[in-house]
Amino acid sequence: MAARAYSSAIGAGFDKTMTTAILKYQASYHEPPKFPHYKFPHLPPYDRTQASTDFTKRIRSLTTKDHPTNVPLHVNTHLFFTISVNLLNCSNKPCTGPFRKRFAASVNNISFVTPSIDILRAHYYKIPGVFENDFPKKPPKEFNYTGEDLPENLLTPSYGTKVVVLEYNASVELVLQGTNVLASDNHPVHLHGYSFYVVGWGFGNFNPKKDPLSYNLVDPPEETTVGVPKNGWVAIRFRADNPGVWLMHCHIERHQTWGMTVVFLVKNGISPQNKI
Repeated sequence: MAARAYSSAIGAGFDKTMTTAILKYQASYHEPPKFPHYKFPHLPPYDRTQASTDFTKRIRSLTTKDHPTNVPLHVNTHLFFTISVNLLNCSNKPCTGPFRKRFAASVNNISFVTPSIDILRAHYYKIPGVFENDFPKKPPKEFNYTGEDLPENLLTPSYGTKVVVLEYNASVELVLQGTNVLASDNHPVHLHGYSFYVVGWGFGNFNPKKDPLSYNLVDPPEETTVGVPKNGWVAIRFRADNPGVWLMHCHIERHQTWGMTVVFLVKNGISPQNKI
């Protein structure tokens, strides 16, 4: 078995190493030599989006008695988040980034600011002034998310420490929309505290009337990290049955430090087992 990581970033350094492994099954079969010699397969280039797409869309859940799927079929909480790479003005002197600014990143045009007191502690002990609970459930401004030559006023995000408040046991659908604000990229987005079902994805701008018709609600893959396609979107569903404060962020660590982060605050349930 051989594999290679995928990256869609243009002009960024990337480790193109191919990794290999031998997978052995517990069954009656011919034992290979202790040190077998195999020909390495010819893998597509690391930046081949179509090859990555063809592989990813084949992944399914087992959907068996021992491994059932529990996709939320009736959604009561709809979220639509744009994820972007942005620019910010430098405070004292011009920077060396594009337009002599510094890089930033955002979700729904809000660049996350890490507080000095952690949000879980502030929530549990009701410490005021640490965060705000008004993170927008959709972009503050709609635009052609994957278009070319987007207006320069989209480059600069606002910034703050805002959370998305979810009711306990809410049935959530979240659409993550990639943008071409500064540069498009494939963003691996990770959610702490939950597994989720990837029910749909595509390229271009998400169409809320057309695209849900092609959702896979039978055997979608269950994951904790999903790649938002370059200039595309992905739709996930999960049930908010784990109370607490949970981080969702781009797993390109640089993007996370730039602010491509959002926090979910899931309220307590009724029973003691469903409370923090």
